[in-house]
Formats: sequence, structure tokens, C-alpha cells
Amino acid sequence: MIELARQYGRYGYRRIAALLRDAGWRVNDKRVERLWRREGLKVPMKQPKKGRLWLNDGSCIRLRAEYPNHVWSYDFVHHRTDDGRAFRTLNILDEHSRECLAIRVKRKLNSAEVIDALTDLFILRGVPAYIRSDNGPEFIAQVVRDWIGAVGAKTAYIEPGSPWENGYCESFNARFRDELLNGEVFYSLKEAQILIEQWRKHYNTKRPHSALGYRPPAPENIVPMETRPIMH
Repeated sequence: MIELARQYGRYGYRRIAALLRDAGWRVNDKRVERLWRREGLKVPMKQPKKGRLWLNDGSCIRLRAEYPNHVWSYDFVHHRTDDGRAFRTLNILDEHSRECLAIRVKRKLNSAEVIDALTDLFILRGVPAYIRSDNGPEFIAQVVRDWIGAVGAKTAYIEPGSPWENGYCESFNARFRDELLNGEVFYSLKEAQILIEQWRKHYNTKRPHSALGYRPPAPENIVPMETRPIMH
């Protein structure tokens, strides 16, 4: 438990408990919490509940993903390498599975790069029903809108100045910055690309997700529970 807490410093005891169970330890959240407190580890504050947005007719503004490949969302995150030069990441998510489908890392990302990233994913994953984004120029460019429509998907743009309407991406971006970007020094763009891809794979296959019952979005395998003893 202590080693996992040291390795994943931004995780609380629930995620650590999920990782222990994934590794084969038969242990529940309460036992881990007691050990967590006994060892003097920090118990993060509870996340405040978020309200939904509603129209006057009672319908919810947000388009809810009902199955994998129903709604994807994407957004940009800005960061810098150690020499002060800026780079951007294009983060693409499946809102139903919560899987991070891709993170493209480059010094500059334009509408052509958006189309290129989506093309790769459409070949691998198929075409989603909707793609949600903010109103950034790379997303609302006519060439992007026309191309998305031509392949059979629909765009779902949020209201300007309303990032909470793209809540899945906003939440992912916050975890991405908190758990990786804020804790790493990138000495080159190549190093950033490698470390970010490693983190993306960990996020999908290992990191427990609270909205998924503390399971990862796309686990690689299941370790038999009998492989480890009960923790006392």
C-alpha cells in the first residue's frame, strides 16, 4: 500500500485499494482506509457533487453517451518543455467507456492534425455517432465540420464560455495535468510524447476510475484473487 501511495502520489485510499485488489490482494476499502490513516497518509477531501444543467422544459442540455462509440469528446491542453517552448496535446475520449482513445502531442496542432488524429481512430474504432468539443477554431473550422459530416458523424458543440458542458474532457484534462504534467519535467518534445503515451496506457488499463466502480476503462487482464494472501 505504501509503495503504491509513493508511486501514485495523487491517488486516495479507494484507488489504492482497487489497485491492490487488481493485483490479487483480498482487501476492502475500510481495511485500507484504517491502514492508510495509521501510516499517516493523506486522505483527500471528497469531491463536491456537481449539478446538471436543465432547460426550461425540463430536458437535460448534455447529450449523454449510452454505449461505446456513441459520443466522443476532444480538447486541447497546453504545456511547455523545460526550455520554455510550448507544446499542445489533443486529448480524445470515449464518454461512455471513459477510455482515452488518443493523446496527440506536437508543438502545433491545427485543423489538419485534428482530422488526421480522428482518421486514425475511425479506422481502428469505427465512426462515433457524435463528437463533442468546444468552439475552438481547430474544431469549428469548416473543413473539419464538412469532413466529420462526410464520414457519418455529427458535431456537438458546447455553448461558448461553458466548459462544464464538456465535463468528461474537462475532468480528464484536470487528472492529466494533476497526475502527470505537474509532476514531470520534459526536456524534449520526444520525451513528452513517450511519457504521455505511457501515462495514457496506464490510465486506460490500470488506473481505477471512480465512475466505473474503481475499475480501469480498458483493463488488460484479470489477476486471480487466490494469488495473494489476505492483508492483515
